[in-house]
Amino acid sequence: MTQHSKSWTLKPGAMTLGDLRAVWAAPAKLILAAEAYPVIEVSAAAVQAIVAKGDAAYGINTGFGLLAKTRIPDEKLEQLQRNLILSHSVGTGELLSDAVVRLIMLMKIGSLARGYSGVRPLIVDTLIALYNAGIMPAIPAKGSVGASGDLAPLSHMTLAMLGVGDVRVNGELMAAPEALAQAGIAPVVLAAKEGLALINGTQVSNALTLHGLFMAERLLEAAMVTGALSLDAAKGSDSPFDARVHAVRGQPGQILAAQMYRQLVAHSAIRASHLEGDERVQDPYSLRCQPQVMGACLDLIGNVGRTLLIEANAVTDNPLIFQDGPNGQAEIVSGGNFHAEPVAFAADTLALAIAEIGALAERRIALLIDATLSGLPPFLVRDPGVNSGFMIAHVTAAALASENKSLAHPASVDSLPTSANQEDHVSMATFAGRRLDDMAHNTAVIVGIELLAAAQGIDFHRPLKTSPHLEHIHQQLRQKVPFFDADRFFAPDIEAAKQMVLQGELSSTCKNLFAPLYA
Repeated sequence: MTQHSKSWTLKPGAMTLGDLRAVWAAPAKLILAAEAYPVIEVSAAAVQAIVAKGDAAYGINTGFGLLAKTRIPDEKLEQLQRNLILSHSVGTGELLSDAVVRLIMLMKIGSLARGYSGVRPLIVDTLIALYNAGIMPAIPAKGSVGASGDLAPLSHMTLAMLGVGDVRVNGELMAAPEALAQAGIAPVVLAAKEGLALINGTQVSNALTLHGLFMAERLLEAAMVTGALSLDAAKGSDSPFDARVHAVRGQPGQILAAQMYRQLVAHSAIRASHLEGDERVQDPYSLRCQPQVMGACLDLIGNVGRTLLIEANAVTDNPLIFQDGPNGQAEIVSGGNFHAEPVAFAADTLALAIAEIGALAERRIALLIDATLSGLPPFLVRDPGVNSGFMIAHVTAAALASENKSLAHPASVDSLPTSANQEDHVSMATFAGRRLDDMAHNTAVIVGIELLAAAQGIDFHRPLKTSPHLEHIHQQLRQKVPFFDADRFFAPDIEAAKQMVLQGELSSTCKNLFAPLYA
């Protein structure tokens, strides 16, 4: 099974975005803080006391949803929980990636370990054992409306704990019983409330949206680099990045973005070459207004991160067990923390930022290939006519930017009642988060094409050089993609540039420059 070179201790309710970002990027051995176990045990004991007392309590000895009034006898409580998981495992579509599944499992462990869900330590420890063994439950992407919890996908997660269905180990599908046996993990038999605690919650919606957030961070960094490179390729002005311009408006993201652009283009010989005698008074908006647009995207991404971090540390199943009830007794309270509206709004907001990052980059590509605006050869190639150059690469960028407009339509404004109208308003947060991956890949292609186009423009200005930061980026690209001297099979070049965007390569060598974005 998976071997981990790193380990870290999870303190329930105290995860940081840095923790989540690290888990998304790569597996690491997880250790639950020792102080979590006593509160888990107290919560589990409270459930057993309720069962022993015989009072009806939702999710413990009753049916679910509209069947909540149906009392279940004690001898069928284990069957009730197992049936819940089997009947709710109705997901469809492609399987969620290991990176997303790791986030789901981590957040579910953290939520259960806060001691409000009534599960035994065995349940938490089994999830940790699966996580540390690299056994990723096979979770279909579709089938949740983001309310009453992500029931279907979380049920598929729980199947693995029962030794049912499939899992993925090192990228390969395997039967769950076989994977558990190889790792020495015993399948669990769920006790009262445990199945419901496992499948109630917003962890899938939140994981999908966190995935979109971390992709958006890379897109933002990459698009600021390519935007700065395009500025020099088009011999644009850096005057619009003057700190005074942004200070008098006061928008924090804009001020910070302008600072980034000033640093990216500093000491460019290309810029120095046209400080005097340039007849142009102002650049097009896609160059001039980059701090305003990207700064607004930066602010949105920051707001989304704050919401998702709160949710990552939250307890979102139902009902919840509180130890401060009447006469000091444990009290079960039914609520609605499983409703993922905060996540849905966050995902919809993030979609706007991802779409706009791509939309602005597409406009800069259009500018660069237009000789009347850029001053560069038509379509960025010698001997245009014989060569089409970047003509159709821009068409691809335009197609993807347009597709993102449709995908950016808010999912949260939709709601279809479920469970015979018991669950009569839902968030659609799971789709809201899931569509971000498609949008991010679309935008990565657009920014990748801009990288190719801007680098081509820089080459046409030789022997003049751009700034030291941007020269380094240019060299990184040229190690993978040569100068476009004549028409050739272009798709591999675009894919290489896209991967540079997705892997964070455009900012990897100047992380200190971008560190203020995450302060």
